[in-house]
Amino acid sequence: MSTTQERSRTRLVRRSRSVLAGAFACALAASALPALAQGAADDLKIAVIDTDQVVLASAAGKRAMTELDALRQEKTTQGEALSQQLQDVQRRLSEGRLSLSEERLADLQKEAEDKAIELRRFQDDANRELTKKRQEVLQQLDSKVMPVINSYGAEQGYDLIFRKFDSGLIFASEAVDITDEIIRRVDGGAAAGQ
Repeated sequence: MSTTQERSRTRLVRRSRSVLAGAFACALAASALPALAQGAADDLKIAVIDTDQVVLASAAGKRAMTELDALRQEKTTQGEALSQQLQDVQRRLSEGRLSLSEERLADLQKEAEDKAIELRRFQDDANRELTKKRQEVLQQLDSKVMPVINSYGAEQGYDLIFRKFDSGLIFASEAVDITDEIIRRVDGGAAAGQ
């Protein structure tokens, strides 16, 4: 995997954390509020989860990233082809400045402008399509991961589960990190056909 793809994947994973964490943080925090109101704050059971790791290490997350990478590569290839077409027209224009008629130069200039507009439109459309696809894929992943987190939290008696890096926590012991167990359960559920 190239460095550019790795950086893009890292950015995607960081953005995906908000999709995964927002829903489960609200749900779990809401269920813990009555316990806090009853003075059970001393007995809170708290966990953290690294949502980036869930996306990168779970089978479902890897499939999602592979799907996005394939679309990104397809769009990159198409963009490079359009860029090459623009460069070819610009090269013909540059080489023909002294030998071509004014009319032919004007036609080449118009063609270059049209190719530049086509390339910009393609890039804008590709970015929108990639963003939309990323959101769709992450929502699908979220629909698989959230029930696992909620079920695990209920089974284990957790009052709160926080996103490890985006919840405002300054410190969290590895002893309260449930990421590996969630990944195992997500992968196990996928293997069992859930």
